[in-house]
Order: sequence, then structure tokens, then C-alpha cells
Amino acid sequence: MIKHYINAARLRTLPLSVSGIIVGSFIAASQGFFNWIICILALFTTIGFQIISNFANDYGDGVKGTDNNERIGPKRAIQSGDISPKQMLNAIIVSIITTLIIAIILIYISFGKEDFLNLIIFFLLGIASIAAAIKYTMGKKAYGYSGFGDLFVFLFFGLLSVCGSYYLFTKQLDYTIFLPAFSVGLLSIGVLNLNNLRDMESDVISEKNTLIVKIGNKRGKYYHYFLLILSFLFALSYVVIHYKSPIQFLFMLAYIPISKHSIVVYKNKLPKLLDPELKKLAISTFVFSILFGIGLVLVK
Repeated sequence: MIKHYINAARLRTLPLSVSGIIVGSFIAASQGFFNWIICILALFTTIGFQIISNFANDYGDGVKGTDNNERIGPKRAIQSGDISPKQMLNAIIVSIITTLIIAIILIYISFGKEDFLNLIIFFLLGIASIAAAIKYTMGKKAYGYSGFGDLFVFLFFGLLSVCGSYYLFTKQLDYTIFLPAFSVGLLSIGVLNLNNLRDMESDVISEKNTLIVKIGNKRGKYYHYFLLILSFLFALSYVVIHYKSPIQFLFMLAYIPISKHSIVVYKNKLPKLLDPELKKLAISTFVFSILFGIGLVLVK
């Protein structure tokens, strides 16, 4: 049974989920702010949010019938019968409680009991993150079924992940921090967009009105290229503004596989062949976060 929950947690999505935390932490470290305990707790909190999202997505699409035999991707836990809807709900509740405990410890260590305002703000952001994870596909008004998934991914995987983790270390915000946050957010949208390109036909049947369903496959591909190119330009802008050494351009290596990936998407005719590209883009985003950060701390 445990292996079914591990499969439902979708471990391959976890590197992507922590990319924003890695970027925010590296930027803080490059400016002389860092704490290993805060970093580790932030990583575990974000992983918790992602697992909640994955469980909720399995539950929401499972009970709505979106995960069916027409779907191209790997079979989900409820779809295959490995986990019942009630068991998945229990798993979601346990994941929420565990993640909240970790998040509260993280917030307390970061701000202490004296900084009440930041304690409240980040606690509310944690609640909002959990709500966003659940409401993607669960409930009658799930935003993933109305084409707003891209926006929420950008806000939570990009802006909140990078800027929030940076603030936990520094207790301040520099406007330029939004540039790499945009990059991570756009790459994360790219992974979701690729998923929606793959599942477009089954989503139409299930009345899951993702952005791709609304704009179509051709425009969806142009949108995909736009996301990848713009993510590069925002990262480049940050490096140019804070330029000290050529090593800061190390992140560009991550865009070699991303460029190859975009060519595969351009040539693609069969949606099912896009499935391997999901992992490639997710890993490339993770590599980007590592290289981008290393390029900054090496010139500290």
C-alpha cells in the first residue's frame, strides 16, 4: 500500500517544486544571508505543498472522471483502483497537517515571536498555498478546470517560492529578485503547459477547460516557446544588472536541453510523445536553479 502512496506523490515533480526555493536561497547566500535550518525547512515545506497538490489532483481528477482510459499519461492511484477516494482524502489531511507543522516551525525560526506581523503574513501565505494546491482540481469551482492553472503556478512556484524564501533569510525584498522569480515561474508554467498539450484531447472530453483547450494546440505551442524564451531573458536581465564575472552566465547551460526540448515540441505530431518531455523540462528547470545559484555564490 505504501508504494501506491509514493507513486501518487509523483516524485518526479518534486525537483521542479523546490527550484524556486533553491534560487531564492542561493541569491540570499550570495548577499551574505543564509541559514541551513531555514533552507532545509523551506525545502520540506515546499515538498509538502507539492505532495498535497499531487494527492488532491489525483483525487479531483479521479472522482470527476477526468483520469480515464482516454488519458495519455501514467495511470493515477484512484483511476487504477490502487487507492480509494476516502483513503486519498485521509492522505491529503495527513499531508496538510504535517506540512503545516513544518511551515509553522520554519516561520517561527525565521522571524521569532517578536516579529508578529511577518509571522501572520507567512502563516496566511502557507494557508493560501495549501488552498491553492487543493483547489486546482478539487471541488465544483476547481480553477484548473477554468484555465487559471497557469496563473496560480506562476504565483506560487515562481513569485512566492523565490521571493518568499529570499525574504525568510534577508527580511527584505530587492525589486530585481522578481526577475529570477519570473524565470522559475515561467518554466514551471511550461511544465504545466506541456502536460496540458499532452492531455488536450481527453481534457476536452472531460470538460477540463485548461488554457490549451481554450486556445488550441497550435497557439499552445507558440505560448510554450514564449514561456521558455521569456524565462531566459528574465534570468539574463538579473545577471546583467548584477554582473561581476562571466561565471554568472553558467545558468545558460541549462537552456541547451531546454532548446532541444522546444524543437521536439515544435515537431511533435502525437501528444503521447510529449510525456517524456515533461520530465526533461522539469529536470532542466531544477538544473537551471542550481547553475543560476552557483554562478552567483562563486562571485560572492
